[in-house]
Amino acid sequence: MSQKAANDLQDLQYFGEYGGVNPSISDSSTYTFLSAKTMFDTFEGNTEGCYLYSRHSSPSNLYLGEALAALEGTESANVTASGMGAITAVILQLCNAGDHIISSRTIYGGTYAFMKNFLKKFNIETSFVDITDMEAVKNAITPNTKMIYCESVSNPLLEVADITALAKITLKNKMPLVVDNTFSPLTIRPASLGADIVIHSLTKFINGTSDCVAGVVCGTAEFCLSLKDVNNGAGMLLGSTLDSQRAASILKNIRTLHIRIQKHSENTLILAEKFEADGLRVVYPGLPSHPGHLIMKGQMNPQYGFGGLMTIDVGTLERANALMELMQENKLGYLAVSLGFYKTLFSAPGSSTSSEIPEEEQKEMGLGDGLIRFSIGLDNDIQRTYEQMKECMAQLGILETRTAVR
Repeated sequence: MSQKAANDLQDLQYFGEYGGVNPSISDSSTYTFLSAKTMFDTFEGNTEGCYLYSRHSSPSNLYLGEALAALEGTESANVTASGMGAITAVILQLCNAGDHIISSRTIYGGTYAFMKNFLKKFNIETSFVDITDMEAVKNAITPNTKMIYCESVSNPLLEVADITALAKITLKNKMPLVVDNTFSPLTIRPASLGADIVIHSLTKFINGTSDCVAGVVCGTAEFCLSLKDVNNGAGMLLGSTLDSQRAASILKNIRTLHIRIQKHSENTLILAEKFEADGLRVVYPGLPSHPGHLIMKGQMNPQYGFGGLMTIDVGTLERANALMELMQENKLGYLAVSLGFYKTLFSAPGSSTSSEIPEEEQKEMGLGDGLIRFSIGLDNDIQRTYEQMKECMAQLGILETRTAVR
């Protein structure tokens, strides 16, 4: 994969209403028309570049959508008020009562809860499978299957989806492949590998400042327009449109994404290699020990590394909690959910972001109580960070005291 995604972003250029280097923010909930006929045509979806109501769209959302379409190499993109707003709109647009979904078993807890619990109200069933097992995926397909859903790098176990192989299955069975690429913007470009729809929680790496919640759906112009249809568009009717002020803010932050992703990946690889060498149970796609390491190498842009997420299993929830609290006390990061912040964030997903998944299913997929998910920050001196983290582990007996760096 080339630098095309970053170059496409860099080449986008917008001027503000009065010539500003940033486009003006459309601070309006509704828009005027010079003729009643144009208003009618806009409601019917027969006009482009006309705005009627900010729940439908706005210029600020359009600018951000175009940037994200360039990022993912798709025809179009719709921004939403949250990552879940993007996910739920896509699923409800594609599926009707009686339909069936195949999903990765390791996905964000909110997505899991929506698929397993909420969709039952609409008689939509989901089969959760090991997405790395192509035979299991094929065997789960039924006449009513309408989509395959996965995360390019899964939350929180960091399983790597073979997007090319999954795309061949969906193409053969004439159904879309929907990929949540939140963990790996720039690193992986799912649309170039055969994915039909790409979703992000913009809240995370793409925004990068942990100050807002947003999402995006990237796909064909036809699909994105269908989401905004005033009669049956899930995006339009569920009201998940992003606020213009936030859209403008994210558009500014996305301009540094390529620099941030490189640093997140660089720091995470260093820590993963060091802690694995220390004998800890580390999972990171950049390590040769990771089961999906070669698949990741085959579908990633090497310039942006293997991503900013890693996990360490310290055995028990008590040890995990003690370590996270100690690291926070020592100013190594924050005991908080989410990811992509300039500072390292850590949480025990089994009791937080994946708590919607029943305990027996967590154990079956390998999500232990002592697993800590780290979103590694932009630390300038990562060796210093490593030494301080290791000292915290030594204090709690997670690593032998004699191995700690003093």
